[in-house]
Amino acid sequence: MAGLRERKKEQTRRRIAEVALRLFAERGYDAVTVNEIAEAAGVAKVTLFSYFPSKDCLVLDGVKDDMARIVAGRGPGVTPLAALRAHYRALAAADSQELDVEALMTRVRVISASPALLAGVQQAYAEEREELAAALAAARSPGHGPGLAARVMAAQITATVTTLQETFFARLAAGTPLAEAGRALAGDVELAFDLLENGHDTERGTS
Repeated sequence: MAGLRERKKEQTRRRIAEVALRLFAERGYDAVTVNEIAEAAGVAKVTLFSYFPSKDCLVLDGVKDDMARIVAGRGPGVTPLAALRAHYRALAAADSQELDVEALMTRVRVISASPALLAGVQQAYAEEREELAAALAAARSPGHGPGLAARVMAAQITATVTTLQETFFARLAAGTPLAEAGRALAGDVELAFDLLENGHDTERGTS
């Protein structure tokens, strides 16, 4: 019974998000109200807010990766970079058939067209960078807050991951088949983490 309830909740959450994205794509983020989204999705406004606490969450939910959790939850003897490489390697190797490319690119377009959403993305990235810096500092010296080294490393990692995502989206937008874009992403992940671990003199180069 609990499993059925969870499935129904997930279906409702997905329906609300899909309806919101469709309306935002058709009319623009600022022109659509939360009331309109709730009505179109067939739910009460209070129900919508129980899944998405603010309007921007309808688009930005999931934008921020939990890299700090990945670092904090790594196994014994695993470095933070190794844990993050393994995570993004697994994402690149995941079954691409589960990815809704049309919805993904619509989401990118909706965000790109809205200054409010772009600001929200930047805020999410800033929070992620700070959380990652704290996790990196704790990995090196438990009980201590992030210093310059941890902050610089967190900035490098988050910028690298953002570049990987942007490159992947750009390939899809240019018409690259999903499977081919996924294979290219897998290679990009290895190159990117080689550069993070070894610097710009890595043997694989920067091309």
